[in-house]
Amino acid sequence: MAVTAPIVVEPMRLEDVGDVHEIERLSFRTPWPAYAFEQELRGNRLARYVVARAGDRVVGFAGIWLMVDDAHVTTFGVHPEWRRQGIGRQLLVNLAELSSAIGARRMTLEVRASNLAAQALYRAFGFEEAGRRPRYYTDDDEDALVMTTLELDDPRMTAIVAGERERLGR
Repeated sequence: MAVTAPIVVEPMRLEDVGDVHEIERLSFRTPWPAYAFEQELRGNRLARYVVARAGDRVVGFAGIWLMVDDAHVTTFGVHPEWRRQGIGRQLLVNLAELSSAIGARRMTLEVRASNLAAQALYRAFGFEEAGRRPRYYTDDDEDALVMTTLELDDPRMTAIVAGERERLGR
């Protein structure tokens, strides 16, 4: 589906959980249950979740936990019909800016070793492979790559985020 409405990234609300869970279900072999998102929004003071909207429709989402000074990307998904249109980039720009605003020094995440498209997107945002978690995914025992960014206030990282924001503005 071609992007026809402007994409707006904003904080996730409880009313968004149904749409977010649908994207989660369409995107992952072992999706988070809807109640997990509800619990995160209601009670996890370390968590921040955002959604990407095209008009009234939720087309993507992402979340981080602030773990001391690390913004750990806990979940990230774009509706299959809306992929490859810059929505993931927009979510990552927002997460990087949000992470910096809440005091994180860097961002980290795990990604399936086989998910080359996601790895390419993360690398475009300055994520580098920092380790491997063998048999991390319980559905098929696939390894996860641990990826992390430079420090968010490093001039190279701020240039990456600024460049990606500018790219989205075109």
